[in-house]
Parts: sequence; C-alpha cells; structure tokens
Amino acid sequence: MEDREPPISERRTMTQTWYWCLKHGRAETADAACPPDDRLGPYESQDAAEHWKDRVDARNETWEAEDRAWTGDDER
Repeated sequence: MEDREPPISERRTMTQTWYWCLKHGRAETADAACPPDDRLGPYESQDAAEHWKDRVDARNETWEAEDRAWTGDDER
C-alpha cells in the first residue's frame, strides 16, 4: 500500500490548537478553551501557548532598543 498524506480535513484534527486563557492563567486546547475575550492565540503547541509572554517581552525589548538607536538615545 502506498504512503499518502492525509487530506487537509484529517490533518486539522491531528494537530491540536492551543490558547492561553487569561482568566485561568493556563494553556487550553481549542475544544476546551474559554471564550475569545478571555484568551490569546491560537498557538501551534502547548509550550508556545505557555511561553507567549516570553516572546512578547523579547520582541518589545528588541523594538525598544531599535527605537533608542533610531533616536540616538542608546545610553541605556
């Protein structure tokens, strides 16, 4: 029998979508997630959902350093 990639409809069910619940402070799967107003995401994995803040902080730090360099205020 020939190996074949499953159809897109099947692939979607094979991968879990994760959200970060702001209300409960935890990662939740799409089928058990709180309402959209209480969550961030979607994320491709539980780990990505759990570490969303690390990525936001790193990105903001980079942008702030770029802003300081642009304005010539890089004494920090």
